[in-house]
Amino acid sequence: MNELKNPFIRLDPADNVVVARTEVPAGTAVPNEGFTTQQLVPPGHKVATCPIARGEPVLKYNTVIGFAGEDLVPGTWMHSHNIQFGDLEKDYRYSQDYRPLPVLPPEQRACFLGIVRPDGRVATRNYIGIFAASHRAATVVRKIAAAFDATVLQTHAHIDGVAPFVHEQGAGTELSGEPLMVLRRTLVGYIAHPNIYAALIVASGDEDNTAHELLEQARQQAGDMPLLSLNIADAGGTRSAIEQGVGLVRKLVETAPVPERQPVSVEHIIVGLQCGGSDGFSGLSANPALGAAMELLIANGGTAILSETPEIYGVEHLLTARAVTPQVGRKLVDRIEWWLRYNAGRDTQINGRVSPGNNAGGLANVIEKSLGGAKKGGNAPLMEVYEYAEPVTTRGLVFMDTPGYDPVSATGQIAGGANMVCFTTGRGSCFGSVPAPTMKLSSNTPMYRRMEADMDVNCGVIIDGESTIPQMGQHIFEQLLRHASGEPTKSELAGVGLNEFIPWPMGVVD
Repeated sequence: MNELKNPFIRLDPADNVVVARTEVPAGTAVPNEGFTTQQLVPPGHKVATCPIARGEPVLKYNTVIGFAGEDLVPGTWMHSHNIQFGDLEKDYRYSQDYRPLPVLPPEQRACFLGIVRPDGRVATRNYIGIFAASHRAATVVRKIAAAFDATVLQTHAHIDGVAPFVHEQGAGTELSGEPLMVLRRTLVGYIAHPNIYAALIVASGDEDNTAHELLEQARQQAGDMPLLSLNIADAGGTRSAIEQGVGLVRKLVETAPVPERQPVSVEHIIVGLQCGGSDGFSGLSANPALGAAMELLIANGGTAILSETPEIYGVEHLLTARAVTPQVGRKLVDRIEWWLRYNAGRDTQINGRVSPGNNAGGLANVIEKSLGGAKKGGNAPLMEVYEYAEPVTTRGLVFMDTPGYDPVSATGQIAGGANMVCFTTGRGSCFGSVPAPTMKLSSNTPMYRRMEADMDVNCGVIIDGESTIPQMGQHIFEQLLRHASGEPTKSELAGVGLNEFIPWPMGVVD
């Protein structure tokens, strides 16, 4: 607790900045660091601890996050106004730092209460999904799902919900190539997801994403699950299709078996790692604590999916150095280079600037944000790199190429098989996901107290000096197992998650 007498947090002995725990007035003497603040410093923001000449690197976690834009004296508030974004020389050190993370033998692994499907896949929830082949079926899908609200499902408590999955793609696009392939891969990943007991695919009848091809791909991946289709044109139009769809889903509800949760190994948990509304504390508390929890998950045979490619830019060399093979490391660099080409000349995050919320929270640029975001994976080795919505089959820490936009990124992770999502936030993002539930972690105590009905875990106690990163990692891991066993998350209790299905909108619109 004595550490709290210092209003700043030092992250590494080599750093030339420290981070404010709370708002620090100008003129505050900080004897532990040997400086006096020159300006008011907002919480989560940085201060120079020594003279930094213009052009010299700014170090946080002993990692370069930018360069001084002017000559700076100790105690200067450091932010985007005096930290320049520049090109970094990165040593990818492919696999040179790879160290396998010890995995417990099967008999020693932790367990949770999961739903075991007939084909052996393990679910954390039990949904019936209604899927639009294109945006033309969206209204019918929503209205069918609306007929099965919580009141209707009261007598079917073993079903977590009838969820509509609608989107704005599938028609008016390329008839072949990557955009349509990615959309189908995403839809099939959801249809065949272990958390989906049964599915109904609805099509207008003439979309580019044909129901026949979607149904065939889904059957190949989904096994023997109940899988139905409905053609709006063949049904006689919108009103008739809604009536027929409600009848089909009612039969699925009434005939759905009551699954009994049973103890299963943690190796069946796949977690999608997300952060949104990050602040200057995210990389100090919630993200590293989640990383510690993921190391425990991986040690028990589980899998963690790190994503948001534009938000690891600048620190990707920290991942390539601990990749299992040089080939895996190069896969990651290939995706980074794709993003740099795609965003060339555009005012986007990978080119330096972060969102207004991130900036207000203390993040000067994308490299500083990436430094904190990458900590969600802990120090586990990188075992594989996947493209968007690809099925994740490798255990351990893996990476999936996704945009930084949270709903699109999480959609890809869930399509890839994530049956849980962990979402860190410093500004208070209200996020949920279906069919894989989201567990939200707050980076700071004031926001947690304001939004306690939305936050599952307060990692701000690390900043407050009341807990450590390893202690919070253990707490997160244990709570994750409870949620995977059926305990509702705050987003589930609030009914958040039905509108966060957003497949990556790639390509042209015809």
